[in-house]
Amino acid sequence: MNSNIQAMITNVSVDDLEEAIPLYKELAGNPEVLRFPYEETQLALVGPFLLISGPRGNHEAQNATILVHDLTLVQEALGRAGAAIVDAPSEVPNGTRLVARHPDGAVFEYLQPRG
Repeated sequence: MNSNIQAMITNVSVDDLEEAIPLYKELAGNPEVLRFPYEETQLALVGPFLLISGPRGNHEAQNATILVHDLTLVQEALGRAGAAIVDAPSEVPNGTRLVARHPDGAVFEYLQPRG
């Protein structure tokens, strides 16, 4: 059986993206930095790190972002486990996402990237 999970991205709350990016670029091997806004926050994807700056909202509680091939499979597994959907599936600039609180209290964002 192949895993539905493509990658896991650690969420890092920072006060200033510009100050934080150089360290995370070096740690991740100097990848391209992808910047994008989401609601009132500014985000920068630096390798396996998602830097989040601005009002945190649901982002502060999230343990990580998990990239998946099929969000439907995630929803089915979450339902069987009794997880709570914190933020229903919605379209965002880089795909479709949902946020769920697992029965153990861990909170994850699940993202099915576009294309």
